[in-house]
Amino acid sequence: MTDAATDAAPATAQPRLTLWQALSSLGWRRACVMLLLGFAAGLPILLVFSTLSAWLRIEGVSRTEIGFFAWAGMAYTFKFVWAPLVDRISLPVLDRLLGRRRSWILFAQAIVIGAILLASTATPADGLVVIAVATVLIGFGSATQDIALDAWRIDIAEDRLQALLVAIYQWGYRFGMIAAGAGALVMADYGGFPFAYGVLAGLMAIGVAGVFLAPEPPRPKALGGGTELIEDAVKGNPLGEAAAWLYSAVVAPFVDFIVRYRWIALLILTLIGAYRLNDFILGFMAYPFYVDMGYTLSEIGAVSKVYGVFAMLAGAMLAGVAATRYGVYPVLMVGAIISAVSAFAFTWLATIQPTDAVTTLDGVALTPWPLEKDPSILYLTLAITAENVAGGWAGTALIAYMSSLTNRAFSATQYALFSSFYALPGKLFGGFSGLMVDGLGYASFFTTTAAIGAPAIVLVWIVMRWRAAREVASAPPQIS
Repeated sequence: MTDAATDAAPATAQPRLTLWQALSSLGWRRACVMLLLGFAAGLPILLVFSTLSAWLRIEGVSRTEIGFFAWAGMAYTFKFVWAPLVDRISLPVLDRLLGRRRSWILFAQAIVIGAILLASTATPADGLVVIAVATVLIGFGSATQDIALDAWRIDIAEDRLQALLVAIYQWGYRFGMIAAGAGALVMADYGGFPFAYGVLAGLMAIGVAGVFLAPEPPRPKALGGGTELIEDAVKGNPLGEAAAWLYSAVVAPFVDFIVRYRWIALLILTLIGAYRLNDFILGFMAYPFYVDMGYTLSEIGAVSKVYGVFAMLAGAMLAGVAATRYGVYPVLMVGAIISAVSAFAFTWLATIQPTDAVTTLDGVALTPWPLEKDPSILYLTLAITAENVAGGWAGTALIAYMSSLTNRAFSATQYALFSSFYALPGKLFGGFSGLMVDGLGYASFFTTTAAIGAPAIVLVWIVMRWRAAREVASAPPQIS
């Protein structure tokens, strides 16, 4: 798929692949590189969020000042703004040595490494401004790395292998988060946070190695979105050529998407925004729920942050294997269904073995729902297993689906738009989750989040029917 015409045509039926056949088609080199690059993508994010917050609070920084640091994470939300530059600008020297995709990944990694080292030279007591600047640079560099890395992943493998690549990527990503989360806290306990940051900067070398081991995907021969016609019309006119370049970088990716999918484009964007909405809303209240149920922080950490991570990765790998065997669309439908149904596990956990115990303060009830005197770790584990396996499956399915929508000529820009669009509704509506719990109670809240997942199921069904109808309409006539 190198141009709009090719992307617009439905894919011909391809043989189903076993896991071994899929890995053989993908190649061990690309699989290993994806693991290394995933690690480099997962490592910086906690240095913008929770690990950074822990460091600042331990050093006595006020909660108000810590809250301001959350703005550094806005780079992840608005990365589509500069994604066109990653698609269209060739970096001096690096582009000639490594190619466009790898050169941008390496450039972003250099920003992240430099920013982490900068943060390691300061302390919140006397260098809070330095840490703030370093954090902004970490967020920008990390978001830029995500843009280039996602584009490389899309360009390097065909659509039916994307889910498997995503699953491998998520394994590397989570290990990177563990290194920057639990690993950084342990290192800081022994040598301080500057020491921990220095070690993490060194660990980014894993991603640098991935860049040099990675193959560079071929550049598309055509762009689409009317770019070639405009460039031919203004050839020889410097002002016109500059305007044509701006069009090809910023406007053409969106025009290309609308032209290829026409009226269904709005439905596809709605599906992307709605697909993980129930997970986002549920996720905001998950930890308050665990605490209110009476679980200790150690129990929550062990089950959710350790076991839960591997449950999620298992779901991601299952989806990757299933997609290579059955295709992205059936896996997308299964993900929408189990994502909604898994919320009922929390409804069950909120109502199992109810007691009359209620937390009070000066005789005033603080919670309108029953609490367990001795909450069961088994019950918590079962609920988290259901939710995390479903979340891992659905996340892999959605990323593979969004990847399949892109034109390879605009993969960085279009995928950055999709990924930003999918997270925005969850962040907006997630802010109302506390009000929902206060008004409904936990059990009804979780049941409501399951219902919120129903529109995604309907939207996937409509898109599947549309795609099937398009394939039938474009199929060559049968010769009897």
